[in-house]
Amino acid sequence: MEILRDIYVNALINRMNNGMIKVITGIRRSGKSYLLFKLFYDYLISTGVTEDHIIQLALDIPENRAYRDVDTLYEYILSRIENTNEQYFVLLDEVQYAITEDEMKHPEKSLGLYDALNGLLRKRNVDTYITGSNSRFLSSDILTEFRGRGDEVHIFPLSFREFMQVFEGDKNQGWSDYIMYGGLPLVSILPTVEQKVTYLTNLFEETYLKDLINRYHVQKSRELEDLMNILASTIGSLTNPSRIEATFKSVLHSSISVNTINQYIGYLKDAFIIHEAKRFDVKGRQYIGTPMKYYFEDLGLRNARLGFRQIEENHIMENIIYNELRVRGFSVDVGVVEIRANNASGKEVRKKLEVDFVANLGSRRYYVQSALALGTKEKLEQEQQSLVNVPDSFKKIIVVGHETNPWHTEKGTLVIGVQRFLLDANSLDL
Repeated sequence: MEILRDIYVNALINRMNNGMIKVITGIRRSGKSYLLFKLFYDYLISTGVTEDHIIQLALDIPENRAYRDVDTLYEYILSRIENTNEQYFVLLDEVQYAITEDEMKHPEKSLGLYDALNGLLRKRNVDTYITGSNSRFLSSDILTEFRGRGDEVHIFPLSFREFMQVFEGDKNQGWSDYIMYGGLPLVSILPTVEQKVTYLTNLFEETYLKDLINRYHVQKSRELEDLMNILASTIGSLTNPSRIEATFKSVLHSSISVNTINQYIGYLKDAFIIHEAKRFDVKGRQYIGTPMKYYFEDLGLRNARLGFRQIEENHIMENIIYNELRVRGFSVDVGVVEIRANNASGKEVRKKLEVDFVANLGSRRYYVQSALALGTKEKLEQEQQSLVNVPDSFKKIIVVGHETNPWHTEKGTLVIGVQRFLLDANSLDL
């Protein structure tokens, strides 16, 4: 069954002929090639674009090895553009294969590939779309080299809504599978638990980890693995490099420095393995430096890193909600609301409350709290406390782990079950 990834197809459609290189980024195995060569290609054909006006090359396959030479690639594309008065579409997959070993060894040098792509930008009848994975072809590299002429479309692993398109079972079974094995497209169709576990474990070890070590010439690979384990074990918890350094010293008896930890976290962020959520002072309307939270782009990879132990549904659910908000196009921060309250001795003190997520998209804003259960009135009041102290009228939402019809509390907060929240594209506006 075909997975309809309409969010990303529409993102490409909306960027057609905008005078920029469309750069499809995302974690490895998230479906970049399928999006470009199947879904978007089918769309172009459906609108009347003929096959000879779609120039597509996957540079990772052996039969296209000759086109890994930038000059050969560029000449081939030009040879396919037979009429300068007609529109052509160039679709290039895994373009990092057009980067030479010498260029890999000297990251300070400009890449010949960028020169070729910039050459295509100057041709008004050519619309170019590319994908690439790591190996000196990350989002930050691309957008810097194109100096504002690169337009990024970031593709995530399957959302729960996309995952359920191909899952053979009810949504409760699907949820159990999703929180354990994540949303990488191939994992979603593997038939057995053993195959899922083996695939995810090998993918992390043989692809993600090795790629990071080779790309950045990491000398302390053991420490990099330990850092990934620490971050995987503390998703949704406030931390910073100094706290992580303390954990290395006290638990792992390692003397890794804060600077090295910072570097390694940067590597993981650039590879889209983790994302950093900064803290935002809602009343003061400013960002707070540290600590921050880290979330994994795919929970299956996170769980594989930990040997499929530590499957705490509350933390995993929070990570999934964070990813869902980003899939919907929101920038997402951790909210901080400062209030004055009396302590045990009756003295008035300042107290900082947390809103799990402050989601912003243009003029839209939502405050979202993740709570596995609201079993008592006291628990409801606890989860609402930060929301009711937010000094604006934007919508407040509590997402709970159990199934429930959407309802509003006496203080106006929407309460909705996590599956309904994820499956309904309009759930934020119920």
